[in-house]
Amino acid sequence: MSLSKDLIFLILQFCEEENLKRTAHMLEQETGCFFDMKYFEDMILDGNWEDAEKYFSGFTGVEDNKYSTKIYFEIRKQKFLEALDKHDRKAALDMLQKDLKVFAQPNKELYREMTQLLTLDDFREHHSLTTYGDTESARKRIVNELRGVLDANPLLQGKTKFPQYSKSRLRRLINQSLNWQHIHCSNPHPQPHIDTLFTDHRCPGPDDAQKQSNEEISMPPMYMPATANQSLVTESVFSAGIIDLENLSNQEDDHKDCHDASKIKSTKNHDEVVSNSISRNDYQNAAKDLLIDFPKSVRRVLEMGSQPTSMDFHPFHETLLLVGTNNAAIEIWDVSGAKQLFKRQFMVREVKSVSEVFLDMENNPTISVNRILWNPDGTSFGVAYSERVIRLYSYHKNGNYAENQLEIDAHVGSVNDLAFSKPYDRLVAISCGDDKLIKVWDAVTGAKHYTFQGHGAPVYSICPHVKENIPFLMSISTSGEIKAWLFDNLGSRLTYAAPGLCCMKMTYSTDGKRLFSCGMNKIGESYIVEWNEVEGVIIRNYLGLRKFPMDMVKFDTCSNKYLAAGDDHKIKIWDVNSSEILASIEADGGLPESPFVCFNKKGTLLAVFADKYQIKILANDHGFKLLEDSAAVSGYSTRCIAETFGKLSVNPNPVPLIARDMEGHVQSDEVPAMLENVKAKGPAESNNLEMPVVSKVVGISRCQSILLTSEVKTNMIRRLVYTHAGNGILALAQDGIHLLWRWSKNDSNLSGSATTKFSPRLWQPKKGLLMSNDLPENSLDLVVPCFSLSKNDSYVVSASGRMINLYNMLVFKKIRNVMAPPPAATSIVFYPPDNNIIGIGMDDSTILIYNIRVDKVISKLEGHRTRISGLAFSTTLNVLVSSGVDTQIIVWDSVTWEKKRSTMLQISIGWSASDLSETTIQLDKSQKQFLVVHETQLAIYEVSTLQCVKQWPIAAFCARISHATYSCDSQLVCAVMRDGIVLIVGTSDLTPRFEIDPSAYLMPRHSCYVYPVVVASHPQNPNQFALGLSNGGVVVMEPGESQGKWTED
Repeated sequence: MSLSKDLIFLILQFCEEENLKRTAHMLEQETGCFFDMKYFEDMILDGNWEDAEKYFSGFTGVEDNKYSTKIYFEIRKQKFLEALDKHDRKAALDMLQKDLKVFAQPNKELYREMTQLLTLDDFREHHSLTTYGDTESARKRIVNELRGVLDANPLLQGKTKFPQYSKSRLRRLINQSLNWQHIHCSNPHPQPHIDTLFTDHRCPGPDDAQKQSNEEISMPPMYMPATANQSLVTESVFSAGIIDLENLSNQEDDHKDCHDASKIKSTKNHDEVVSNSISRNDYQNAAKDLLIDFPKSVRRVLEMGSQPTSMDFHPFHETLLLVGTNNAAIEIWDVSGAKQLFKRQFMVREVKSVSEVFLDMENNPTISVNRILWNPDGTSFGVAYSERVIRLYSYHKNGNYAENQLEIDAHVGSVNDLAFSKPYDRLVAISCGDDKLIKVWDAVTGAKHYTFQGHGAPVYSICPHVKENIPFLMSISTSGEIKAWLFDNLGSRLTYAAPGLCCMKMTYSTDGKRLFSCGMNKIGESYIVEWNEVEGVIIRNYLGLRKFPMDMVKFDTCSNKYLAAGDDHKIKIWDVNSSEILASIEADGGLPESPFVCFNKKGTLLAVFADKYQIKILANDHGFKLLEDSAAVSGYSTRCIAETFGKLSVNPNPVPLIARDMEGHVQSDEVPAMLENVKAKGPAESNNLEMPVVSKVVGISRCQSILLTSEVKTNMIRRLVYTHAGNGILALAQDGIHLLWRWSKNDSNLSGSATTKFSPRLWQPKKGLLMSNDLPENSLDLVVPCFSLSKNDSYVVSASGRMINLYNMLVFKKIRNVMAPPPAATSIVFYPPDNNIIGIGMDDSTILIYNIRVDKVISKLEGHRTRISGLAFSTTLNVLVSSGVDTQIIVWDSVTWEKKRSTMLQISIGWSASDLSETTIQLDKSQKQFLVVHETQLAIYEVSTLQCVKQWPIAAFCARISHATYSCDSQLVCAVMRDGIVLIVGTSDLTPRFEIDPSAYLMPRHSCYVYPVVVASHPQNPNQFALGLSNGGVVVMEPGESQGKWTED
């Protein structure tokens, strides 16, 4: 049956090539072997309902399963609605009584509502159809909806993808059969004549039988590998020749001349393992397909602002493009709307073990991105820089930022290439550099697994692959030396030379079956070739590259059909089965000499570098539809992307680079040099305490919660606080909007205190005013919102990257704004003895003590090295405690404003802070100790001595800490993790007591991508906490009524 099915596919391919499309679709329907998704969608978009349903009926019936029922219903429902839209009620009634009757029994209410539509002048008056729109948009919406249902239908599993094999495969098999028959003829004629395929071929007997009997048949030699100095393909010639089926169509017309009629073409090998050319008809067919398949039309232009150096399309979200630039910036673009989603400039952390040259990289204009790419599942990406470093980022779509998960000092000099692989189900990042080394890093922990050495020159590029379940790696040096490695410490397995000893890059075809390379040698000769990677020989050389280009030619493969290279200010294209250039595209001009080219996964879009810091997006018809649909249905595409990246953002897999088991034994192999000497800094040697072993969470707690609703739409909640009276919650969103909820007193809530039993009211003056902070003019600037509430709950001081604003909380009126940036405020706190005085932490590392009533700076405190992320006044000890993003903590005298002492938070060995990590602090109830919250740990310090008395690193947990806070009695800490988990931690030993799953407080549709960003504690109820969410929501939660509290006394 398997070969019969293969034959059906070959016939389908033949019909497609011969333009017998109707015949092909009838065969598809009758055999049920292949479901042509595009054909089905086109019928729906054209309104050919009967044809669509008839075609679909060849694969499944109405009642086969719920997916099939859904598809039949949507087709018939749309047909019904379109009849109503044309006011053809007779036809609509007929459909209702016949086509839709089959769905009436299990969906009586729905059928009744559809019947009621007959009574309306316009069915759009029905509440469920108000967004129907016009017919065209409705059909597009159905296509998008049915696409997922079709994919999920088990009866269509494996039937929606056409097998990948070479063009004209059926013709080729017949050719091979005729060749084999001709070779075994008793008296093979040098120019055989083929009359029919209905019978086996047999050459007639010759007139001179004796001469023919003495004639020997020259059989083709076995294929011999070619070297760089030999012919690229060994010529195989025998006297009888090889029959070319493409010429058979001409034989009947030229029957008068036997020699002309039987045109014989000698090929490279009798079994056609390798062919360095294609026939005229194949070439014409390839050119015809090129017009249809290849993305040739410029549809979008991205204005970069700086010169791009590397790019990569997302493996699943096909309009998402990752770009690195010559000034070391990284950017993410949605090409459907030519919109920049994210940009991050290069920043270097201060690490003691790194040389002064490296520390100066941030101001070095020569630093650029050499390679940027997504990992195979698209949940993160890697960046290789022109100096030493590789970084691995996770991208948080909801928060619109990328988080640096790992930073590794990988090589001495430039990091020339970066790749991901998953040998033995463990994701690794592979780098190579000017130091002639290849290194394999754990993509989760950053531990180094292997160092491959043996190249005698800098390693220029790497290409990992898996063949027959064996993972391996190809590497190429600048001297043209190619080596193959397995993931072990036994050295290279193969070594051979690139053509012309050129420096090049390798890539596999989309299906992973064919290996190609492109490069340039030292005298400027460029090569694009196909390899037999087992034998290490070249089997095809692609012609048409310009001689002596100024820069290395970049290339990419498309849909197992084409090679494309940027050369001579054009995009040059080859059919992978032919060495001759097929076509070239100028992309409306303005391309550099050797532009970078990059296809999306399905080959429907092509990105190419252009002059004036541009990237042009070319598309075929499917790609253009993708761009238009993605731009038009922005809500749908945004949701899809948000779900994928949301999963990443709640589970970024940050674990320490030195992992310990429950007994404290080290498990990982090696720590990157850049991070291994990070040392805690403090006033005493006792600060260097060993990290404790963390026990497992001892219980799973149930909770009751309530989601606070708001008519005001905002984005991520960045700051959150209860009112001091405990009857309200104030939130500050990333977009600068404040939201205030207040609970009212009633018979069931006499105190009016915040509770999960009753919903609060969103407080807003009748005039509809909003307390909204101004945002920086440059939307790409990092915004760190901050605010502080006065003791009487009447005023709030707030800032979101611009002016500091003073608001009246009762009427939402802005009383005044002060201190225009730069520098911008990043932390604000009221001075408890005097509500007119505030402490302001700035992004330039200074702290201002400011009298806001008289608009006067009382004192300016200097001592931090990075932006201020936390401030807290202790009136008990008359001090101010401050923290910076670099984990430095300083205690200041709040009378003289002099610096008293400082320390550094003890970061776990191997950890590096992410770009958006903060170090926040909170005083306990006695104000003699304070809680330090960092993404890697919780710690409790003495205010007077700055000694760390308790510490909890997250070594046993997969996600980093998003935020944490004391309960009002300081007996508990509520910590929210970036995977949505909420931990209740006891402060007596700073150990987690209970774990709350996101499903306990989030709706099911949100739990996969919404996560808590910030947490606040009720000022009187130690068991109530509020969570600010990444989607702009706020949740209040308490223990279940049967428990009453989180922990037992």
